Amino acid sequence: MTNGFETIIYEKRDGIAYITLNRPKALNAVCIKMRDELYEILPAVKDDPDVLVAIVKGAGDRAFSAGADITEFGTTPSQAVARSVRWERDLWGMFLSVRKPMIAAIHGFALGAGIEMAMCCDIRIASEDAQFGLPEANLGMIPTAGGSQTMPRLVRLGWVSEIVLTADRITAAEALRIGLVNQVVPRPQLLPTAEATARRIMANDQRAIRYAKEAITRGLDMPLGAALEMEQRLAHSLAVQRRRKDE
Repeated sequence: MTNGFETIIYEKRDGIAYITLNRPKALNAVCIKMRDELYEILPAVKDDPDVLVAIVKGAGDRAFSAGADITEFGTTPSQAVARSVRWERDLWGMFLSVRKPMIAAIHGFALGAGIEMAMCCDIRIASEDAQFGLPEANLGMIPTAGGSQTMPRLVRLGWVSEIVLTADRITAAEALRIGLVNQVVPRPQLLPTAEATARRIMANDQRAIRYAKEAITRGLDMPLGAALEMEQRLAHSLAVQRRRKDE
């Protein structure tokens, strides 16, 4: 099943939603239209009972996404208007609100908003040719799609500081070493590996999967004691629902 969008290819097969960033000539740079289409697609992923796992990937040979489309910089009436539009359509918050597991299948460039999008997913699988970076400091900016906050939740602070402050790129091997990605595979194995991971997830109880994701993501921002209490509440709620289903 496919749906018609200008900058995204959206497909569903066997319980997996495929979200393909589809601007290969622009290295799948995130333009306003892509942002708006993703903002439309993600609620469909959230609400569609036929979708159990989503895979986010990039079209073409060169990039997952090279970041924000800089050709659109300065086209909004003012920075205040741009900021208002961004907060009204918080794409990154929408990514984080999806309770179903999301896998980023990353090849080529994953820079700026591209790596930030991948970091909003639960699992990141990279091909050997992948390159990662937050180049904003080199442009007189700081990360504006959550990179300075999501990356410290994945890797050690020293690595985050080096990546952000130098604006240097790192290889897939380096990303694996610091814990930014879960696996690195040969390029032909990228999508098959992501699909195999999705199928392993789908083989489990889906209500438990959703509750487990909630426990992981919510607990990150809580003191340990409060997080453990939240985990117990979720476990109790899941057990009650299972008993009701069995009665």
